[in-house]
Amino acid sequence: MTDPVNTSQQAAVGGLLRAVGDALGGPVPAKWGDAIGAVPRHRFLPERIWLEDGKGGYEPCDLQADSGRWFEAAYADVPIVTQVNDGETPEDPADAWPSSSASAPSIVVRTLRELDVRPGMNVLEIGTGTGWNAALLAHRLGAGRVASVEIDSDVARQAWASLNAAGLDVDVRCGDGAEGWNRRGPYDRIISTCSVRHVPWAWIEQTRSGGIVLTPWDNPMLCWGLLRLTVERDRAQGRFSPHSAFMLMRDQRHDLRIFRDVVRDEHVPAESGTALSPWKVTGDQWDARFALGLRLGDVWTAWEDDEERLWVATTDARSWAAVDRNGGQFTVGQYGPRRLWDEVEAAYRWWEGHGRPAPERFGLTVTGRRQWTWLDHPSRVAGAVRR
Repeated sequence: MTDPVNTSQQAAVGGLLRAVGDALGGPVPAKWGDAIGAVPRHRFLPERIWLEDGKGGYEPCDLQADSGRWFEAAYADVPIVTQVNDGETPEDPADAWPSSSASAPSIVVRTLRELDVRPGMNVLEIGTGTGWNAALLAHRLGAGRVASVEIDSDVARQAWASLNAAGLDVDVRCGDGAEGWNRRGPYDRIISTCSVRHVPWAWIEQTRSGGIVLTPWDNPMLCWGLLRLTVERDRAQGRFSPHSAFMLMRDQRHDLRIFRDVVRDEHVPAESGTALSPWKVTGDQWDARFALGLRLGDVWTAWEDDEERLWVATTDARSWAAVDRNGGQFTVGQYGPRRLWDEVEAAYRWWEGHGRPAPERFGLTVTGRRQWTWLDHPSRVAGAVRR
């Protein structure tokens, strides 16, 4: 006799695999397709998830109250917010902001494919989240081969319960992922499910020579990109690729707002003009934004009044610039020790002068003392050197 529940789940998994294959431009690799079928995504989601409300915010969706919508979201190729406001449920859903999520399955498969794991390898995951990514790895590698670190105790507890219920042997530790998990190292692979602006040296120290560290990348200008580093004796280096956007590691976050933290009534900006449209360095100009983010390091942007004014500021909140449309030109106001719009213009000219490079032409080198981004070759420094 046919089990309708199992049949429905199989159909949902099949639909998800087709959607992931469409996103990847080809079939899901068999080893990961088998894993997705063996560890169903919905079994790693909390009963309450948060879905986009169509107004730029999020609204709760509960399994008991709306099982159809909940199950449909579980098997759609979309990210799902699983926690808001670091676990503090807001009184008004309009005040909800994502703090933990289940990544879109196509992104999960893309990153696992880049990780290039093989039987017998030991893997450390930074950011357990729902536990589904660790479950896929454990299904592929076997018992005792996967460890995971999660900073949020409630998230870690729920992930461990889901992994245990699935019969998967994954060590889950509640702690700061930036520190890795030295007791279980060295690892053949380290994969982060949260983005970073600075690669923790502990990850490099805990990876075998020849091993790989794979992490989503973020800079204040744009959260976008995947970084794949190969570990050498005293350093690690590798290149970026596009296609990923993950939540930033908690201890690297900045909660900055223009009028609360940056601009003051007593500030008197220096005024000038520019021919560079602010839309060329924002919006859908992904390659430009990525390159400018690497070049400038600590600069972020925000739009005001339905994209009538672009604000540019530093993460230390000491310098800012505002760009307004003025006919076919733009007026600029700049304040602070740095002339930020001048820096943006110079970085944009640099990007254009080097052939408008996409993320794949950029790389990063990490040592115990500093790390720097480069264009085409490690000797061609492209961005701020971070210590």
